[in-house]
Amino acid sequence: MTSRTILHLTDRLSRRGGADWHLAGVIDAQSPKESVALAVGRRDASGVAMCPVHVVTGLDARQAKPCDLIPLVDELCPDVIHVHNVVNPRVLQWAAQRGAVMTIQDHRSFCPGRGKWMADGTVCRKRMGGDQCRACFDDDAYFTDILALTEERLAAVQNMAAITVLSQYMRDELILVGVPPERIHVIPPFVHELKATNTPADGAPCVLVVGRLVESKGIQDAIDAWREADTTLPLVFVGDGPLRDVIESQGLQVTGWVNHEQLAAWYRRAQALLIPSRWQEPFGIVGIEALTFQVPVVAYDSGGIREWHPGPGLVAMGDVAALSNALDECLGQPVVPKHAFKRGEATAALERVYEEGAGLNGTNPCTARPNGAGCAP
Repeated sequence: MTSRTILHLTDRLSRRGGADWHLAGVIDAQSPKESVALAVGRRDASGVAMCPVHVVTGLDARQAKPCDLIPLVDELCPDVIHVHNVVNPRVLQWAAQRGAVMTIQDHRSFCPGRGKWMADGTVCRKRMGGDQCRACFDDDAYFTDILALTEERLAAVQNMAAITVLSQYMRDELILVGVPPERIHVIPPFVHELKATNTPADGAPCVLVVGRLVESKGIQDAIDAWREADTTLPLVFVGDGPLRDVIESQGLQVTGWVNHEQLAAWYRRAQALLIPSRWQEPFGIVGIEALTFQVPVVAYDSGGIREWHPGPGLVAMGDVAALSNALDECLGQPVVPKHAFKRGEATAALERVYEEGAGLNGTNPCTARPNGAGCAP
């Protein structure tokens, strides 16, 4: 591995979501071989620093906001800038001008709506555009604004030196909106240190749902499928979100956000994991987390899930009856993961992207000064 200085950019220092844990795994795999630093827009209580962290105002903005990264670049002189969960168009434009690599883990650069999940509940297979997307919105003014914002993000993404995604599904979606295929590299994630935790199971067997408690995750479908299934095991939601009160009002347990040691303990209790996602999952990291514990995953065939799912328990999106039947069939049946998702292979693949992609336009992040300034006006 070539020694270099890498500056990662993300919206926040956190350990709450799959994107946060993926970034933590990348940084952990790179340090201390590389000189690694992380720039964030904010820190939350769950964030754990694994390298020097720099807070830069504006990195967490969802719209175009000033964000001056030039002083930090001058200080660190990075060989590679790697953008993660950033959607501020000014930052994306700035990074693209400096030959950055970007990891895209969601739909916000190519879908102004709910993640390729249409208002009528069907999967969207269309390319983003005014005529194609308008039907998913009730407010024309909001639609005009969010479409323009998404197109601005996409214009920057199209100029990135290289892009990594977690699934072929995401690669196909980016190609659909005009990102050059040769710049897009599929690098599935590895499960960051989860299986290595020694926390034992603490409690009786259960059925799990893990993640943010929002409509797009099919929360009510999970409840309905569990109620229809022939099981007395409790259904437990590990996570938090706006639907927490709705879930608890139905007499079900919600743990809130937990750390990875506690999450490992829940997976050791689980007899099945439910992933009834209505939006198109860019990957579904919680699924491979569960599979590392040989927990069967009962899921809708959404987005990139089929690329890692072993088969039994995968049903058509929106079919609650099939989801319930699959839960009955899979409960307590140990499963072997379809792929290994090895840390070394993922790290080596990212290293190749750095070697082959980051210098495509001949731009050195430390010396480039497009328009003579940073992205702050």
